[in-house]
Amino acid sequence: MLASIAALLSGLIFGLGLILSGMGNPAKVQNFLDFFGQWDPSLALVMGGAIAVGLIAFTWAKKRRTALLGDAMQLPTNHAVDGKLLTGSALFGVGWGLAGFCPGPALMNLATLQSEVWLFVAAMLAGMWVQQLWASRSKA
Repeated sequence: MLASIAALLSGLIFGLGLILSGMGNPAKVQNFLDFFGQWDPSLALVMGGAIAVGLIAFTWAKKRRTALLGDAMQLPTNHAVDGKLLTGSALFGVGWGLAGFCPGPALMNLATLQSEVWLFVAAMLAGMWVQQLWASRSKA
């Protein structure tokens, strides 16, 4: 029960951060990527803040054997930069640039009931499903 409450509070804090930073507004994201037009550098500050918090959190987590709620610490072990990582990163970046959404803000924006957001989330879920199919067939 405590883990569920912690997960809910973490999600609410993350969502509040998305709202306050403007990450839920696709136009803000697209203006950040528009270097030769209406460039908005404020998103770089959001990213810098996220990297700083992540750096502190991961540095602290590496020194621990258990998470705050007592579960075993599970940190990534794969450090390889390979074709899968680069392809996935490129696809993420293209989708983010075209739509102005990444998964977190897209899910948050479902509450707006805008058809574009619902279409993006449907396409995102379909892409995840296709990737799972492809990965399972590649292993077989």
